[in-house]
Amino acid sequence: MGFLAFGINHKTAAVDMRERVAFAPERLADALRQMLDESLTQEVAILSTCNRTEIYCSQDHVDVERIIQWMARFHGITPEELSRCSYLHQDAGAVKHMMRVAAGLDSMVLGEPQILGQMKDAWQAARTAGTLGPYLDRLFQSTFNTAKQVRTDTAIGENPVSVAFAAVSLSRQIFSDLRRSTALLIGAGETIALVARHLFEQGVSRIIVANRTLERAQLLSEPLGGQAIILNQIPDVLAQCDIIISSTASPLPILGKGAVERALKQRKHKPMFMVDIAVPRDIEPEVGKLSDVYLYTVDDLHEVIEENMRSRQGAADAAERLIEAGTAEFMQRLRALAAVDVLRRYRLKAEHMRDQELAKAQARLERGADPVTVLAEMARALTNKLLHDPSVQLKQMSAEGRAEALALAQELFALDEETNPPQG
Repeated sequence: MGFLAFGINHKTAAVDMRERVAFAPERLADALRQMLDESLTQEVAILSTCNRTEIYCSQDHVDVERIIQWMARFHGITPEELSRCSYLHQDAGAVKHMMRVAAGLDSMVLGEPQILGQMKDAWQAARTAGTLGPYLDRLFQSTFNTAKQVRTDTAIGENPVSVAFAAVSLSRQIFSDLRRSTALLIGAGETIALVARHLFEQGVSRIIVANRTLERAQLLSEPLGGQAIILNQIPDVLAQCDIIISSTASPLPILGKGAVERALKQRKHKPMFMVDIAVPRDIEPEVGKLSDVYLYTVDDLHEVIEENMRSRQGAADAAERLIEAGTAEFMQRLRALAAVDVLRRYRLKAEHMRDQELAKAQARLERGADPVTVLAEMARALTNKLLHDPSVQLKQMSAEGRAEALALAQELFALDEETNPPQG
């Protein structure tokens, strides 16, 4: 059984093309079934995220051109457009690619953990749609196991490499238990949205989102059970906040030294952790000189991220070795399964021959034939039938000069030069 991984990602296609070929969740099941209905493959799963769209197939012979034409037709683009930004991996290459993707080695952010969950969603969607067969299912299970081993045995995911995650991780160094902390997030853009999600996942006690427009703040805070305020309300809540993270497009500082001093007095100098991600700055630099304030800028975070990226790169080298081992182990097990299938079919064929000869022998015995003669003839006939096809094939291979086939036959039948028939 062969495997194929075909798709596009952030390395090969711009965001507008990635958007055009993404599979919407509500259309995914139809797409999977279409591929089977049109006999494009026997087993299929589709992974579709903001950074990649990939089709995973399992079949002895996959017509890649037909898959390109189908995918282009499904998304209303030309096959030429898709071909220019796509890539293809087959068999062991496809296995290795899937394992690298699941482990975060092929991600925009090296080692990012979300992709493994997205791979599991792709597996579940194919399973629900009825397009996940035994071979592709085995590949997904091996992929998940290898990705888990990479996470367990390397430091690929330990250090934050995004501004949002780095900010939240630094906050944990000041407040070991975020469940007792209140966070004030200033702004409502993409970075603040990521910070809010990370804080929520860390179990922060309370999230307050301050923004120029209350509607944007509510849109971000409500799903997290947070509170929305406008910017001029910040002084009213500042003393309640342990963590302040700001990222707006304001040309002037939003948070000044005086407001923070007043808040510290109300807090009785309980520490405040601040991260100013904005350029230009949202928080006056003088705030960092205050006692009990830990102020980090975006430059400080980039230093942390660069160091962590170097650390992750070292872990990535170890992860690649685990991927190589996982690929080799899966392919070895796949070859063993292929042998099992051949043996199963040969056994069925042999058992059919046996049943035929046994039925003939029983009929002759019922007619009163000599049992010894019947058994001898049955044994001879069965032997001739079992050896007929291998004998014909070996003679044909020998005539074609395929000496390796004869050597393989000797090994298969456990023969050697001194093998002689037993003497009676």
